[in-house]
Amino acid sequence: MALDWEAEHPRSDRIRVQEFTCACQPIFYEFCQSGGLFFIRRTKPSDGNVLIEETPRVRRKLAKALWSRLLKGTAY
Repeated sequence: MALDWEAEHPRSDRIRVQEFTCACQPIFYEFCQSGGLFFIRRTKPSDGNVLIEETPRVRRKLAKALWSRLLKGTAY
């Protein structure tokens, strides 16, 4: 299952990282909360820079299901 990744857009002043994968890997993920909605942030190298992308913000139940699939390797 391919997740819908979009460029990072600062939509709020505060983002709380709830869970994360190891930043020691070239691509790492964060499960984030902002303003009552949740999303996944992906950080990866791109042409010598760092590219940060996010999924759309959704309710917790759907975001947790996507996060679980990502960790199991059934979403990317």
